[in-house]
Amino acid sequence: MSDGAFERALALQAHAARLGFDWPGLDGVLDKMAEELREFEQARAESPLRQQEELGDLLLTAVNLARHLGVDPAASLDAATARFAARFSGIEAALDQLPPLGTTARLRAMEALWQKAKLEGVVHGHDEDA
Repeated sequence: MSDGAFERALALQAHAARLGFDWPGLDGVLDKMAEELREFEQARAESPLRQQEELGDLLLTAVNLARHLGVDPAASLDAATARFAARFSGIEAALDQLPPLGTTARLRAMEALWQKAKLEGVVHGHDEDA
């Protein structure tokens, strides 16, 4: 996302909500996310432009979900990225022990390492309890 995309989306959605254009509760936002995901799935069979449009709608709805939850979407994405990096570093550390690139066995082994990191509570390169 470009710099400020989250902020612009939040500001626009907050403005619309102040004028009464908003879901009354979380269920409406979750329903909209499900709808946008279905539309994205349909767009997969269409052009790259349609896919981009529908992905944008899905992201915009995710930002709206964050607004309804009172969560900073940029901070959420930063935290998720940090968790991914921490967990993926365990996979990278084991690259020389994995099956050959391009095989399903490699992907299965990588997924097992990923799940192990999740179970161990790897959050930011250290255990959750640390």
